[in-house]
Amino acid sequence: MRGFSNSVLSCLERERLEEELSEARTRGRNLSRLRHLTHREQVALDEREQAAQTRLRDHDAAHGCQR
Repeated sequence: MRGFSNSVLSCLERERLEEELSEARTRGRNLSRLRHLTHREQVALDEREQAAQTRLRDHDAAHGCQR
């Protein structure tokens, strides 16, 4: 039973990480539609998206709950 609860938790964590990545992408897309972003803003948004991708990739590697 313990393995089942761990897999459910890891899948819930994956869903949270997917949502985080989606939000990072959406935020960057929406801000760039509203106005021209400074180089610093664009770099910060890119870093946020890359960090979210890395966390999701690391989670998949550690837990094997890829979709």
